[in-house]
Amino acid sequence: MKKNKLLLIGWDAADWKIIGPLLAKGEMPALKKLIDNGVYGNMSTMNPPFSPMLWTSVATGKTPDKHGVLGFIELAPDLKGVRPVTTNSRKTRALWNILHNKGFKSNLVGWWPSFPAEPINGVVISEKFQKINKDPKKKNPLHPDAIHPKNFKGEVLDLRMRPYEVTDQHILPFIPKAAEINQDKDQSLSTFSKLFAENVSVHAATTYTMQNTEWDFMAVYYDLIDHFCHAFMKYHPPKLKEVPIWHHEMYKDVVKGAYKFQDMMLERTLDLVDDDTTVMILSDHGFESGPNRILEMPKYPAAPALEHRQFGMFVASGPNIKKNEKIFGLGLIDVAPTVLHHFGLPVGEDMDGKVALDIFKNPGKIETIKSWDAIDGDFGELKSDHETDQFSDQEALQQLIDLGYIEKPDEDIENAIFKTKCDLKLNLARVYLGKKDYEKARELLLELITEPEPIDVIPFYMDLLTIELKFSNFEKAREYLDKLRSLNSEFESTTYFAESQILLGNGDMDGALSLLDKAVKNKPSPEVYFQIGKVYRRTSKFQNAKTAFEKAIDFEPDRAKYHRALAEVLVRLGEYEEAAESALTSIELVKYFPDAHYTLGEALEKMGDLENAKLAFETAKRLKPKEFHRAAKAIENLTEKLAKPMELRDKTDYKYRENQIVVVSGLPRSGTSLMMQMLDKGGVEPLVDGVREADYSNPKGYYEYEPVMSLHRKNDWLDKAQNKSVKIVAPLLKHIDPQFRYKVIFMKRNLNEVVKSQQKMIGKSPDTLPVKLLNAYQEQLNQIEVWKNKEPGVEIIFIDYKDVLENTQSVTKKVCSFVGKDLDEKAMASCVDKSLYRNKVISK
Repeated sequence: MKKNKLLLIGWDAADWKIIGPLLAKGEMPALKKLIDNGVYGNMSTMNPPFSPMLWTSVATGKTPDKHGVLGFIELAPDLKGVRPVTTNSRKTRALWNILHNKGFKSNLVGWWPSFPAEPINGVVISEKFQKINKDPKKKNPLHPDAIHPKNFKGEVLDLRMRPYEVTDQHILPFIPKAAEINQDKDQSLSTFSKLFAENVSVHAATTYTMQNTEWDFMAVYYDLIDHFCHAFMKYHPPKLKEVPIWHHEMYKDVVKGAYKFQDMMLERTLDLVDDDTTVMILSDHGFESGPNRILEMPKYPAAPALEHRQFGMFVASGPNIKKNEKIFGLGLIDVAPTVLHHFGLPVGEDMDGKVALDIFKNPGKIETIKSWDAIDGDFGELKSDHETDQFSDQEALQQLIDLGYIEKPDEDIENAIFKTKCDLKLNLARVYLGKKDYEKARELLLELITEPEPIDVIPFYMDLLTIELKFSNFEKAREYLDKLRSLNSEFESTTYFAESQILLGNGDMDGALSLLDKAVKNKPSPEVYFQIGKVYRRTSKFQNAKTAFEKAIDFEPDRAKYHRALAEVLVRLGEYEEAAESALTSIELVKYFPDAHYTLGEALEKMGDLENAKLAFETAKRLKPKEFHRAAKAIENLTEKLAKPMELRDKTDYKYRENQIVVVSGLPRSGTSLMMQMLDKGGVEPLVDGVREADYSNPKGYYEYEPVMSLHRKNDWLDKAQNKSVKIVAPLLKHIDPQFRYKVIFMKRNLNEVVKSQQKMIGKSPDTLPVKLLNAYQEQLNQIEVWKNKEPGVEIIFIDYKDVLENTQSVTKKVCSFVGKDLDEKAMASCVDKSLYRNKVISK
């Protein structure tokens, strides 16, 4: 039995928003088992979210401009027609080619595209295999190049399920009232049967191949969820008001049924692998299931992709995979490098993706190679292109037309070829848009708008408008906006964003807000609220901006840019911890987001966490080296700050406050127990319980109150501390109840001495100072300085432990003045025992 095997399963369009509730109800047990024994997280898609492009990025680790698959169709090699996209469009080596070269056996079932089947060491059952005509009277011959090796065709041909073999037993779990459907008027059952049969065929071929071949790597692709969602998501709960009750009641369970059936197939698949096999399941994008579902699809190519959400799902489980852990920041292009690393193979430096080291228990060292495409040898590739007839594979083309991914090709061959070239060029421009390479995108789009009619130029102008707004070229943006409105009057009422951005860029804040308010009243959406927030942020109305960004997040919590924008205004509002949390959420969604790392750095710096702030700024600069001059400046400033620790300043007017709580705080071993004893002797009653007794490290007692240790969870006991003193360690100060007034006496001590004293107390040698502990204590001091300025009910003085010992009288006077009461200064001074200053650092 082979070890270190990897099974990669593609679930097109699978989305956590649907999966989550099903997992909670125990309705996807196979996936739940993998999650419990592995890792899970979001999978970020790319632009444009067209499946053949995305799944080829999964297989190559490269973006579509590099791998060459640019849509659902391609030009025939003889330029005499168009056809569904094939392996021939791919211009770089895929995982199975690389594994073939290194002696591994790979199986491929249903991958899109994988036809014509490549002659790799293993089995390829291409996406042609499951495509069968719905008409039982028509024959369904399998193309000679649909399967490799060719003799394997005989083994699997009869595993295909025909749409007309689907029975009521298959249909009723999805559509319980199917018998009531008038099939002359409603073709939904016909659509269901075709999609169901195709995916059953893929599953049958998968399980057969798993059981009857030796393999190291196996990749399987299912389009069940995606195609069922395109057909039936409009009927999914919650009911949209535009959907008739009858249709909702009839088809409301189909999408949920698709997920449950996919899980059933997964369960059988997992039965056929052993514990040494790593299993990865992913989707290329999500699918809109909320109020933004589209009921009437726009009339332009690949419009159904508008229903796709930015994030798909990822789950992995195996011997070297972490257990029950959520991971962040994965993208489709990371899959191929991660699989290569799993097999101990180097990653191509020309791959756009990175190895997902976070998923592994033992990540190991990443090896690299300049490019797998530059290596000579046998990679199991096709030797030459295959001839094709005009519009070959009409069945596959027709399905793409039915799904709305492509328009019916023009009967005029020249027009069909011309339109296909334009579509592919538009897709490439959008790839560049997704990569933020706006100049290349603009160049292609400008070429497209000069093409002769008849082509629909609206998508070209829409993307050009987006680019000019990115560059703040508002005059040019206005030109494109006016052009769009002249082409289609609907753009008068659907271009609020663009119009508002132009107005904003020209300084008309009120006009921009007025337009966006109209958009909210017309149809609230997260993007409208996001734009409103940007206007308020620009006008320094940060509280209003915060509200708008929060509304955007309520609509769509998976958009990294919304969380980053919220983090930015929270920094401006002085809500630093909340800002850091929002910035981290943004980074969890999109790991390589330089602006989010920069904002995190801002928040951490304000919190006093200078080391991590510097790290965040350095990450931002590394991700965006040409543009992040402000990150470089922030790093320079922080380097100076870190070299010179923050000065701690008192905050008090030395007045007594009724029912005040005197808090003694500080770092460990900084003299807090001594100060508590001094206050006690001076006349301030301590809140203590005597649970922790005196010992060698603190022979005069600790003066502690046990509930303090859980202050971060429960602080409702603080009323007992009124008119008393209580000791609270520095990290817990931020959890005090703001309804009370506090006088904080914060004990300082040379940090080297603090650490040495702490080391001795816990039984470790004080001679070697742990750098991390020193840094952690310095960070806590920085955070206290920031915290005190945010709390109006807090007064604070800083007392140096050395001063207590050497300038006792002046310290007691300062403390008495701060507390605001007459205390027994002589009794306070008598508490000082210089012999306890055991870990003093002697200057040389």
